Amino acid sequence: MEEIWSADRFTSRIKRILITKEEIDAAVRRLGAAISAEYAGRPVLLVSVLKGAFVFLSDLSRAIAIPCEIGFMCAKSYYDGTVSAGKVTVTMDLDQDVSRYHIIVVEDIIDTGRTLREIVEMLKARRPLSLKVVTLLDKPSRRLVDFQADTALFTIPDSFVVGYGLDCAEHYRNLPYIAEYEECERC
Repeated sequence: MEEIWSADRFTSRIKRILITKEEIDAAVRRLGAAISAEYAGRPVLLVSVLKGAFVFLSDLSRAIAIPCEIGFMCAKSYYDGTVSAGKVTVTMDLDQDVSRYHIIVVEDIIDTGRTLREIVEMLKARRPLSLKVVTLLDKPSRRLVDFQADTALFTIPDSFVVGYGLDCAEHYRNLPYIAEYEECERC
């Protein structure tokens, strides 16, 4: 088995850094300030779909200066080979009654849009006070369905990326930046 645990091996397949830690930090602070201003005095629930968005959600929640709650969902897409069939099953749902909140779905990356579109439709059916989607990364060249976030912090080209919560075979989530990565054999 090839050793991935060394620092050199860990970063050897990173082609280049696309978005630095400093750029991410600044964008997250701006978004946190905008959310704080828009939702002051209103009940806010930040919803993250696990796993990739947890780092973004953590930083964003600390950049918001008003009270907010956090909820998590886990969804699974069914695949035929490497292509999503577009069917989404929620394997972990929210505990909160969303009809009492302004929902902000916090996503790491919007690629094809299939999974997030279905999750948003599920949440809308529960009649929240309002619902918006914010995403760290948008990859519109890969979109297979008509779906757009209300706010996308960065638009990226069609390349495989890791870092800041995004992974390849569960590795690289802890990198503080977004990097272009050589194609992942196990993804």
